[in-house]
Amino acid sequence: MKQRHNKWLFSLLAFVLVVSHLMIGMPAKEVAAAKHDGVKDLIMLENVPQVKKDVVGKQLKLNALHVYGAGHFMAVSKGLTWTSTNKNVATVNEDGTVTMTGQNGRTFIKVSDGTYEDLIAIDYKPVAKAAGSKGKPEYEAAISKQDGSRYDIISHAIENMSLEEKVGQMLMPDFRKWEGENVTEMLPEIEQLVKEYHLGGVILFRENVVTTEQTAKLVREYQQATEKYGLLLTIDQEGGIVTRLQSGTDMPGNMALGATRSTDIAQNVGQAIGEELASLGINMNLAPVMDVNNNPDNPVIGVRSFGGDPELVAEMGVAYTKGLQSTGVAATAKHFPGHGDTAVDSHLGLPEVPHDKERLKEVELYPFQKAMEAGIDAIMTAHVTFPKIDDTKVISQKTGEEIALPATLSPKVLTGLMREEMGYEGVIITDALNMKAIADHFGPVDAVIRSVKAGTDIVLMPVGLEEVADGLLEAIETGEISEATIENSVERILTLKVKRGIIKEEQAQPIHEKVENALQVVGSASHKQVEQEAADRSITLVKNDDVLPLQPSEDEKIVVVGSSFVDSLGDAVKNHHADTTVIAPSGNTLTPEQLTTVKNADKVIVGTYSYNVYTRSANHPQMQLVNTIMNETDAPVIGVGIRNPYDIMAYPDVDAYLAQYGFRTASFEATAATIFGENAPTGQLPVQIPGENDIPLYEFGHGLNY
Repeated sequence: MKQRHNKWLFSLLAFVLVVSHLMIGMPAKEVAAAKHDGVKDLIMLENVPQVKKDVVGKQLKLNALHVYGAGHFMAVSKGLTWTSTNKNVATVNEDGTVTMTGQNGRTFIKVSDGTYEDLIAIDYKPVAKAAGSKGKPEYEAAISKQDGSRYDIISHAIENMSLEEKVGQMLMPDFRKWEGENVTEMLPEIEQLVKEYHLGGVILFRENVVTTEQTAKLVREYQQATEKYGLLLTIDQEGGIVTRLQSGTDMPGNMALGATRSTDIAQNVGQAIGEELASLGINMNLAPVMDVNNNPDNPVIGVRSFGGDPELVAEMGVAYTKGLQSTGVAATAKHFPGHGDTAVDSHLGLPEVPHDKERLKEVELYPFQKAMEAGIDAIMTAHVTFPKIDDTKVISQKTGEEIALPATLSPKVLTGLMREEMGYEGVIITDALNMKAIADHFGPVDAVIRSVKAGTDIVLMPVGLEEVADGLLEAIETGEISEATIENSVERILTLKVKRGIIKEEQAQPIHEKVENALQVVGSASHKQVEQEAADRSITLVKNDDVLPLQPSEDEKIVVVGSSFVDSLGDAVKNHHADTTVIAPSGNTLTPEQLTTVKNADKVIVGTYSYNVYTRSANHPQMQLVNTIMNETDAPVIGVGIRNPYDIMAYPDVDAYLAQYGFRTASFEATAATIFGENAPTGQLPVQIPGENDIPLYEFGHGLNY
């Protein structure tokens, strides 16, 4: 018995010695791995090669990730210990915020969860000065990353993903409605779809984002529905006529910004929009529009463009992007290669841009090239044909006729032009695939397969989630699409997510804290100030026959007439002159009583609203109304182009005319203030206004002042 007992002790001792020997030289993180279920490492996000982070001022927030054996990674913020090896150079608090002391030198910031640890070097050193320059040296902090395969988390993730997970990362559906009702809170059916299809993103619409509190909760619920990877929560918050947040600040749109000629204002607007989205958890904005609106007949771009000059569009678009991305929200330049010179709305039909490549490089492609060079996160494709780039013909499922292949589905446009010639390495996302330019001519699955083969990374709003996912998987299995193509797209998508911190959290911030912060940010006073400055600076005085500014006496009668947004214009005018009457004629025809009121007015202000060629033509009832008023009254008539600056083409003999580029409250207030001389007009036309016989009525850059 004693011999058996000794033999057992000897075996146990041998086992301990072997295990101990195996542990010698092993990182402590692997010895105690059992403490974290499924976790195999802890790293700092800032050590990941794809993450670029600068130290702004004297503070820096570091972030930690748990890397799991299954290949994915999650953000971790609880149960960590942060330390600095040289507190004379920098200190670090319990949430990873590093503060530089101002002393020259290097420190290593370490993070540990008790099992695993990582570190990163931070140097505080003098900035190199030009030869011969005098004065005290300036200092700056810089990060020195650690090297090693442990930080190659994106490759590790892709290696461990199932094919279904990879395809899911490329899908971005909308859940605008469910069974006819607006989706404003997470539904079990939608949560199941997020999980079942491993969705990489979801796009939100105005129906989904009603109040700040509700939006923050809905976005949080979407992120909680994902199992491994952060979700791209996307929205079209361009500003101007395309503004989704119902509780957000209604920033003037791009053409208004173009009229200001101020890159500072464009950057401030982009930053304010980004701050509001980020506070809600929305992490990707399908903006800015970087189409050059050089076709006044364009029914879909118009005032969504910064203007008709490619250099202006590039400058303003890059500034807007810089502001937006500074908040951590991904920006998206759209609609590549350019939707500005079209006369068909791709929501309704298939437009064509007939120009050759040299002309496209000088005009349409120029802003996109500058956006690429400035590091824009994503680019959206246009459902527009460019026959001089790709003359491929396909058979329309709608008509059976031969049609040109739209850019969204064209390998020559997306891979040949954008990737190879222009050198773009970021994410490519389609415009919505439910738009008629695609949906009418291509089947839902065929459109998605074509777009992926062309070079698309993210498929936006595919028609039929199950059919599309199954169709992509079948195309991969049959070899029509290579798995390498899918993995390249997933790598770009995950790179974007990691760069922007769109990472699933192990412990999410308490929702009440998230909501409280969002309520402070969305619609804040500082953002309203940015909005009003942009609106004030955008107002363009196009014509003034010694009418403006108005300085009426109290008993003078002012009449405001219009059919669209006339109450908004009227309210803004009333704020400056009490004796103001607002007339909204039925069918753009004045009753005898209304005509009498107009004839008795001392000043008449007419607001016109146009959005296509017909609504701005002289034959349209609202334009006929303006000309009737001009003929029937001796009072000066002041025209206001509420949306498009082109309205004056229909009534060129008006006494004065202002362009305000949008129908949000701040723009009406800015127009009224300008009419009464309280805002000096400084806007310049960002487009040319055509006249007869190819002679411009007003040139690009035209703008009067007081």
